[in-house]
Amino acid sequence: MSDLKDQDFPSSDVIANLGAAFDALSEKEKKSEVNKSKAIFELLIKNKDGKEQSWVIDLKKEGKVVKGKPQGVKPDVTLIMDETFTDLASGKIGGQKAYMTGKLKTRGNMMLATKLEGVLKLGQPKQQKARL
Repeated sequence: MSDLKDQDFPSSDVIANLGAAFDALSEKEKKSEVNKSKAIFELLIKNKDGKEQSWVIDLKKEGKVVKGKPQGVKPDVTLIMDETFTDLASGKIGGQKAYMTGKLKTRGNMMLATKLEGVLKLGQPKQQKARL
């Protein structure tokens, strides 16, 4: 079982897929992804029981995904949501709609959140597309 997964958070499967996709990238491909975003994203997800869990997508230096609060770095943007993340990552709901309906909140540089769409595509099967 991936260390990114958490049985209490169904959306952690999506995050684990994203982590696996980053692990499979060559150093050159990782550097390319880092250059596209140049940001640290924190995903703060609340499950149906009210429990919160954080994951960090580091696209400023390393090009990796880790579970837990950011250690020694400040995220450029924090995305706060419930299990809506699964729908967001699969493209069932767009980021703008999620934000406007209050299902997605942000702290930090909100414009960087729009760059997450391309990042989420890495962890999806080829036929699906994420919209942010």
